Amino acid sequence: MKQILLSGANGRMGKVLQSLIAKHPQLEVAAGLDRTEQLDGPFPIYDRPEKITQPIDLVIDFSHYSNVPALLNYCVEQQLPIVVATTGLTEDTQMMLPLAAKVIPVFYSANMSLGINVLIKALQSITPALEADFDIEIIEKHHNQKLDAPSGTALLLADSINDSCETKKEYLYGREGSDLVNDRKQMGIHAVRGGTIPGEHIVIYAGQDEIIELKHTALSREIFANGALKAAEFLANQPAGFYSMQNLIDK
Repeated sequence: MKQILLSGANGRMGKVLQSLIAKHPQLEVAAGLDRTEQLDGPFPIYDRPEKITQPIDLVIDFSHYSNVPALLNYCVEQQLPIVVATTGLTEDTQMMLPLAAKVIPVFYSANMSLGINVLIKALQSITPALEADFDIEIIEKHHNQKLDAPSGTALLLADSINDSCETKKEYLYGREGSDLVNDRKQMGIHAVRGGTIPGEHIVIYAGQDEIIELKHTALSREIFANGALKAAEFLANQPAGFYSMQNLIDK
């Protein structure tokens, strides 16, 4: 039984993970991290990692981007594998991930959905044949409580497309004005926020008289939690290194 430290334990995703881990035969939440300390629940929740006394085998992080640097440092000090599922990481924090991975196993993805990551492989396959003759745009939709825009997943999709392009595209975040030049060298990324939309991403390839759309819709947060648990199971058996959903899909 692997003992899990759940970072962001009382958040939306943290509560979904609590529910799923409670049914998992090989994983158990030993302790949590969150803004408010809570020591009288089914497992203790601390406000700082240095307070943790329980034996920990692996860390799953679904928290706030500002928490990740300290958590990475803690995992390096304690030699703990970590699954980072938090989005909106700063450039400095993103640079910390491969550095930590020289010492411990680090699994990072801007989206833990298996479906999204299979979509990425599809985008990388079709983009080289279409980029010269098709405009490429991304539309992402999320609930009105989401703080970052565009979503980490939209940027993940955009980067995956750009990595497959012979001529790299400039990202254009929305459009405004009355005299626009819509250059094929640009890739528009558009964010919608409203209601309780868990997450929707549409990639549009628009050519002369034909349109290709690839769409992924998240109907619940469980798909991200399930992906994180699959990542945790995968990471538990890996040496130090930097891993992604593509490693999990291709294993």
